[in-house]
Amino acid sequence: MTLKDTYRYMIGAYFGIEEMDEYTTKEYVLKEIKDYIDSFLDSNPIDFNVEEEYNDVNKNVSLNTKLHDALLVLPKINAPIDLILLVKERIKSLNDK
Repeated sequence: MTLKDTYRYMIGAYFGIEEMDEYTTKEYVLKEIKDYIDSFLDSNPIDFNVEEEYNDVNKNVSLNTKLHDALLVLPKINAPIDLILLVKERIKSLNDK
């Protein structure tokens, strides 16, 4: 997996959690994800346009993919299990449609 791919799934996770309106304290988790992304950017040499990738993920990646990305990131930031379960439930509801 390239650094660009890693960055894209982290940004996807951020946008996926942003869509979780039923989770009342998502702002704290969003801050944790942002800090995780910032740490990643600080410790890795980036040879792509971060802003462009951010906008591309926001506009062109499906909610289902963003939620799956969130399932990759949430355990790494020690997110609450109830949020992980909510994300899984949301994915299931999207797949049932």
